[in-house]
Amino acid sequence: MKRPIDKLSHYDEAGRAHMVDVSAKAETRREAVAEAFVELSDAVLKALAGENGGNPKGNPLEVARFAGIQAAKKTSELIPMCHPLPLSFVDVEAQVVAGGVQIRATAATVAGTGVEMEAMVAASVAALTVYDMTKALDKGIRIREVALVSKSGGKSGDYRRG
Repeated sequence: MKRPIDKLSHYDEAGRAHMVDVSAKAETRREAVAEAFVELSDAVLKALAGENGGNPKGNPLEVARFAGIQAAKKTSELIPMCHPLPLSFVDVEAQVVAGGVQIRATAATVAGTGVEMEAMVAASVAALTVYDMTKALDKGIRIREVALVSKSGGKSGDYRRG
């Protein structure tokens, strides 16, 4: 049984934020999956079904996929205490479903720390990109349910949401 964590890992004994030293951790394969949901009106959903997703900038879902992949690679530049990681795989799926667009991002590496943040950033930026690409039709778009779905590898073991 795992010992519960009794303190936040990104703070030292004096309470100052710091990057966790992962140099002693074993390099193992680690993978994480995160999701986000972009709630869209019927008018926006109808426009997404049109040519180029109804957008002169191109298909919003394909642009969102690329944005999410690029964002995963830049996670350590966006989140101050994240380690730069050699990502071995990143994929983002964006699918129109009832009420909006479901985004699923997967990130993998062989490293001494996990890729949860890379998957979460990929899903978040992909969702923001859907907003950007469709906001001309509706400013009331909502991004919700950004969450880690699963992770594998590393000292803390596997995790699966709910």
